[in-house]
Amino acid sequence: MTKRNAFYAQSGGVTAVINATACGLIETARHNADRINTVFAGNNGILGALHEELIDTSQESARTIAALRYTPAGAFGSARYKLKGLEENRAEYERLFEVFDAHDIGYFFYNGGGDSQDTTHKVAQLGAQLGYPITCIGIPKTVDNDLPGTDNCPGFGSVAKYVAVSTREAGLDVASMAKTSTKVFVLETMGRHAGWIAAAAGLAQELHGEPPHLILLPEIPFDRERFLSRVEQTVQEFGYCVVVASEGVRNADGAFLSDQGGKDAFGHTQLGGVATLVARLINDALGYKYHYAIADYLQRAARHIASRTDVEQAYAVGQAAVEFALTGKNAIMPTIVRLSDDPYRWQVGEARLAEVANVERKLPAEYISQDGLHITSQCRRYLRPLIVGEDYPPYENGLPSYARLRRCMASQKLPQFNGR
Repeated sequence: MTKRNAFYAQSGGVTAVINATACGLIETARHNADRINTVFAGNNGILGALHEELIDTSQESARTIAALRYTPAGAFGSARYKLKGLEENRAEYERLFEVFDAHDIGYFFYNGGGDSQDTTHKVAQLGAQLGYPITCIGIPKTVDNDLPGTDNCPGFGSVAKYVAVSTREAGLDVASMAKTSTKVFVLETMGRHAGWIAAAAGLAQELHGEPPHLILLPEIPFDRERFLSRVEQTVQEFGYCVVVASEGVRNADGAFLSDQGGKDAFGHTQLGGVATLVARLINDALGYKYHYAIADYLQRAARHIASRTDVEQAYAVGQAAVEFALTGKNAIMPTIVRLSDDPYRWQVGEARLAEVANVERKLPAEYISQDGLHITSQCRRYLRPLIVGEDYPPYENGLPSYARLRRCMASQKLPQFNGR
């Protein structure tokens, strides 16, 4: 079989473990050096392919590649850049194939969420139309945990662990000060349309009365009066109230509470500040002193407290992507298949990209408490194994020591791309 090169790119918002996937992919490709020559990584995601900015990972030492397993963020750079449909903007897709041909790339690995899986599927379709031999494998990644076809998404377990730990620790802080000071704390998490991350905060509560007392989810319309009544009741009963709010909380009319009016590169509404709105609403209506926090990038960058389960699964899907490609599979995505809850067992499966692309999996109704303000025992059973285990990075001078790549670029062979 002809030995060819591979292209790997990271897409969209990064996670604490996306580089563990890159590590699994590159190490597996190196173990199959008789079939795959060089893995090129896109500099800033798919933009690296469009602009022929290819990072030659063969110039990185085995030690550096191994260090990616415990390094957060996107080591090769990511991008929020959505390629349009084949008919709308065929030129960009054709440019990809020009670059692939110039660098003898026969394997395309795209590591991202729903939009990225859609792009991978379209590249596979055009490859077939053009008669260009390309094997396309989408690799799951999203802290939002909203990809269908997989039990959970690499990246989610670690952000879930961070949010649950932060909720427990902040809750202890508020409880200790509530008698004479702060009585309400609001933590804002990511989660535009799906409340998986906010729901994970519920794991911090093991006994009645422990925080979080209330969880605001995108799946449940925000009812101002009911919410304020529950906050007041909670403070009266326990002396304080901890609220976890997803950034995507909506009013009954479907409008985001924290809609800032802008759009990102994928066309998504720009959100942020729901914690501020909720905290001030409580203060205005009930007069309680409050504090709030917006986890923002901290929740998805926190590799120091990553879930070992998440790290292992992230590595496994990168490894499986190469193994699938080498067996001739195409237009698929490796998935996590849960075999049992207790003891927790899982294996790698697969899903067709056509069934995954642009489909959002929201928190199911049976995972949300009847009052819409917390999670159920069924949700706990699902979530708990995903945050189990620690996988600490090495420390030096009191700080985590992460990988530093050389990022050597392959020589460019084509004229400059004049697209977007």
